[in-house]
Amino acid sequence: MIHVTPLSCLTDILETTRASHLVSLLSTEAEPPRPAHLDPSCCLHLSMNDIVEEMPELVAPSRAHVENLLDFAYGWNRAAPLVVHCFAGISRSTAAAYTIAAALQPAHDEMELARELRRLAPSATPNARIIALADDLLGRQGRMVEAIRAIGRGAEAFEGTPFALRIDVAGKGRRS
Repeated sequence: MIHVTPLSCLTDILETTRASHLVSLLSTEAEPPRPAHLDPSCCLHLSMNDIVEEMPELVAPSRAHVENLLDFAYGWNRAAPLVVHCFAGISRSTAAAYTIAAALQPAHDEMELARELRRLAPSATPNARIIALADDLLGRQGRMVEAIRAIGRGAEAFEGTPFALRIDVAGKGRRS
């Protein structure tokens, strides 16, 4: 199970889910959370701004960020939940959750997964740059990009509502 949350709900979600892994996608000036109950090797902090193209003095999501995300996801044994968060729980975190779910379930239809994301998170507006980079790295030939484009921008919100994205525990996803 992948739980997605804004930063404001992170402590509660970590406690209630008993998660074993944490992915933080925060801006460069933000201090990542360091939950005492999680081994540091089970926490990934990706420092980036929520932008879709290069901008002066900001850090755009990069291929290296998505490679690190995928490597971390492949190392998660799925025995306990993984929590993904960004500041608002709307863009970077939903893109990361979608990416992880697609990577760990390579046979799962991208459009079906995007529709499930929209059903669970009406405000989700996955970061298009993260999705495009993941699509390329996973060899999805534009299907991830098209699926996210098809669900469109999410409902206006200050922050997203926490949600859980179920994944196939037996999936054998691996980047080639």
